[in-house]
Amino acid sequence: MKLTVVGCSGSFPSADSACSSYLVEADGYRLLLDMGNGALGELQRHCGLYDLDAVVLSHLHADHCIDMCGYFVARYYRFEGGRCAPIPVYGPEGTEKRLTTAYDDTPSESSMSEVFDFRPLSPEGSFELGPFVVRTDMVRHPVEAYGFRIEQRGTGRTLTYSGDTGPCAELAGLAEGADLFLCESSFTHGKEDIPELHLNGRQAGEFASRAGAGRLVLTHIPPWTDPQVNLRDAKSVFDGPVDLARPGAVYEV
Repeated sequence: MKLTVVGCSGSFPSADSACSSYLVEADGYRLLLDMGNGALGELQRHCGLYDLDAVVLSHLHADHCIDMCGYFVARYYRFEGGRCAPIPVYGPEGTEKRLTTAYDDTPSESSMSEVFDFRPLSPEGSFELGPFVVRTDMVRHPVEAYGFRIEQRGTGRTLTYSGDTGPCAELAGLAEGADLFLCESSFTHGKEDIPELHLNGRQAGEFASRAGAGRLVLTHIPPWTDPQVNLRDAKSVFDGPVDLARPGAVYEV
C-alpha cells in the first residue's frame, strides 16, 4: 500500500501546499482521501484525472472537499471519450447537496450524480473498495466528521487517517496498531484550547503512543502554526518515527 501526500495544509492553502488530500494505492487501485482547496491541480502530478477509482471525504469543510467541484467539471464535460462513468464518492450525509450548492446547481441539481456515485458514511461502518477494507467512525468536530482505518486485504497493512478531530476515544480505536497514523496537528500545545475542534502536536503523539502505531505523520498544520514546534511536541511523547507531511511525500505502508 502506497500513500502519497497530495496536499497537507490546514484550513487554507499555504505557499507550499494545497489543502488536505491523500492518494492511497495498492494493486493498481487508486483511492483519494479528501480533495481540499488546490488539491485537484496537485493530484495531476501523481495520478491522471480519470484514473481515480474512488474518493472518500472525511467531512464537508471546504479545505477537505471543495475541489470536488472542479473535479465534477473535469468528469462531466469531458469531450474526448465522453462523460465519465460514476465513481464511488463516500462522504457524510448531504455530500451531494453540499457540493451541488457550492457549484451553484449548474447544469441541474442531479448532474453531479451522473459522474459521482454518492454513498453515505456511518459511525462504526465498514466497506470494501478494491483491495481495501475501510473502517469508519465519527470523530469530534463541529460538523459530521469521520476518521478512517484502511487495511489492505491479504497483507494486513494498515493506514489510519484522523480527518479533523479533537481528542476522542473513536480516534484511538481507529489508530490501534496502525502501521502508519496520518494525524492532524492543527494547534500548538499550550496555545490554543478549543474543545472538540483539533489536536495539537503533543496530543497527536499521545494518541500514536497509546495506539501502538508504527509511524506518525503530522498533517493539516495551518500556515500560522509552527510545524517544528508540533514535531518536537509529538516526539516528546511518541518513541516511534515522526514526520511532517509534505506535498509529494510517498510512504510505503
